Amino acid sequence: MTATSAVIALTKDLISRPSVTPEDAGCQQLMAQRLSAVGFDIEVMHFDDTLNMWARRGNGKPVFCFAGHTDVVPTGPVEQWHTPPFEPTIIGDTLYGRGAADMKGSLAAMVVATERFLQRFPTPKFDLAYLITSDEEGPFINGTKRVIETLEARNEKISWCIVGEPSSSQKAGDVVKNGRRGSLTGHLTVKGIQGHVAYPQLADNPVHKAAPALAELAAEQWDNGNAYFPATSFQIANIHAGTGASNVIPGELNVMFNFRYSTQSSAEQLQQRVIALLDKHGLNYALHWTLNGLPFLTDSGSLVAATVKAIYQVQGFETRLETSGGTSDGRFIAPTGAQVVELGPCNATIHKINECVSVTDLEQLAKMYEAVLEQLELSL
Repeated sequence: MTATSAVIALTKDLISRPSVTPEDAGCQQLMAQRLSAVGFDIEVMHFDDTLNMWARRGNGKPVFCFAGHTDVVPTGPVEQWHTPPFEPTIIGDTLYGRGAADMKGSLAAMVVATERFLQRFPTPKFDLAYLITSDEEGPFINGTKRVIETLEARNEKISWCIVGEPSSSQKAGDVVKNGRRGSLTGHLTVKGIQGHVAYPQLADNPVHKAAPALAELAAEQWDNGNAYFPATSFQIANIHAGTGASNVIPGELNVMFNFRYSTQSSAEQLQQRVIALLDKHGLNYALHWTLNGLPFLTDSGSLVAATVKAIYQVQGFETRLETSGGTSDGRFIAPTGAQVVELGPCNATIHKINECVSVTDLEQLAKMYEAVLEQLELSL
């Protein structure tokens, strides 16, 4: 079996395992078998309903880590798929199946790239590691976050990390995510007095009271962003009030909103500004916060340099460094001091019916991963 066909074979094997969050369905065991065969020590970290794997080869050198997840989102209506979602099918140059792009193709490319690299550099100048979870698409409580907490408690540090999230736009490697915005969610309850719409003087409508404040929040300029990040965005995600009856003034208004914020703002600053604005409008409210992730940025360093060179070496074009998109598990790894980038296949079909990935892109992705390892090896 050639190295390139090995990537596709492993991807298909992983796709065929229905690992809907938080299930792993044997994916990590399959990866562990391959990694053990090339000298990795495998540590299973099972936290509540989530299976995680920390695999490391070497002990004492700087650590390069591949990070990713074996879990996938639900398929949606199976009858709408052209091919069964957990029966990987190749049509032309396209491989179909749930997880093909997000991110079982990346996992397969990582493993094959590692095997090939170690054949050429059996005693590399750095340790190799894998941080794999089955809880990235879910509540992200018992996955990468818990593994990082465990590693930090024993002072086991990651120096460089590639997260295999589908970063690319049109062709594998055309976009690398060298950071992500932070995510902060607010759960706001504005309190009023329920009553009959015919007697508004006996009630207190929280929707009317809150509307000017919500409009001001939506219009606020929170920051101007910077060279890597767009300006911070405030979006109302859900709003609800009332009993459903047309003759009842609601007693409270519930609003859920989210900030995707740059490194120009902090979660504390955003919270303080929201509270000041709500207080200015004299609202009777309760407000609770959920910090989903801090912003991170790897704007320079050996990993970015190695990744840019590797992509040019394999693909023949200059990649773009971006911080767009949602959150990823990189938000748990970067705060430890690691250099973190995300490199994976095209993201056009992730989470969709008929999720798919280019066979050529996956084979090229494995070459890019291997080339990153080689660039780091030569730079040390």
